[in-house]
Parts: sequence; C-alpha cells; structure tokens
Amino acid sequence: MTENTSSNSKGRAKPKKSVKEAAVGYLSRRDHAEKELRQKLIARGYSAEEVDQAIDFCQDYNWLNDVRYASITVRNGIAKGWGELRIQQEMAMKGVESSVIDQVLEAADIDWNQHACEVAQRKFGQTPIDTPKEKAKRYRFMQSRGFNFDQIAYAFGQDEEY
Repeated sequence: MTENTSSNSKGRAKPKKSVKEAAVGYLSRRDHAEKELRQKLIARGYSAEEVDQAIDFCQDYNWLNDVRYASITVRNGIAKGWGELRIQQEMAMKGVESSVIDQVLEAADIDWNQHACEVAQRKFGQTPIDTPKEKAKRYRFMQSRGFNFDQIAYAFGQDEEY
C-alpha cells in the first residue's frame, strides 16, 4: 500500500486544498448561490465553521452574491425558453431566498405572455392546432417550460375551438 490512500469509501479524508481555495475554484467556473456553494464545500469534507469563513470571505470580495446569481439565472432561463415558474423553481432549488427571486424577476421587466409566444413560435412555427391531441401536446410542452395556463393560452391565440 502507498501513502496516497488516505481517503477511503467510508470516511472523508481532510481535503488537500484550503476551503477558501476550493470556494474560489468553484466560483471561478460559474456563479453559485450561497446555499449551493455551502453544500458543495461540506460535501468535500470541510467543516461547517471553515465553510462559514470561506463564504464570508467570498461575500466580502463580492465573488458570491445571490442577487447577481439570480439575475444570471433569469437571463439564462429566458434564453433557454423557460417561463417564470421554471426559473423560480430553478433558483429555489439552488437555495435562493424567495424575496431575492421576487426582486430579480420584477427587475427583469419581461412580458411573460410575449415570451411564451416566442417560445411557442420557435417550437411549433405557424402550424395550426387541428386536434385536441395536438393542443394537449403543445400545452404540456409549454407547461414543462414553466409557463402558466394564461400565458400558454395567450401564446396559442386562445383558440378554444377544441
């Protein structure tokens, strides 16, 4: 056996990098929410106290900022064709507080009905909805993207013939 077998499958060995180096490493690749970064660092074997210090350090230098992270998530979500509900869910899963989510979505000042129209147009083009089955398929797609029923109805011209 060699000396480099310090980590085993049962217990975690002390990580080689300092917690600050690990935190900055994660943040250099992409922005993270505070809760998400905290979970990653704890999963790597750092103590809660060390993680708290690293989080404070990163926040002091504004490398970790939940408002900026939420703003980026909104921009990226819109670019991916997500609706407001999907974007909210994504941020909530990463641990962004609901007050921050609301603040950033309000500041985004997007017309969600118009965005739903654009997403529907990209996906389905000008082809008409000619069967109830097709209508259900399109509504399910838009729901999976995070649009509410009113936005979906608006996007499809509120065709209520089926």
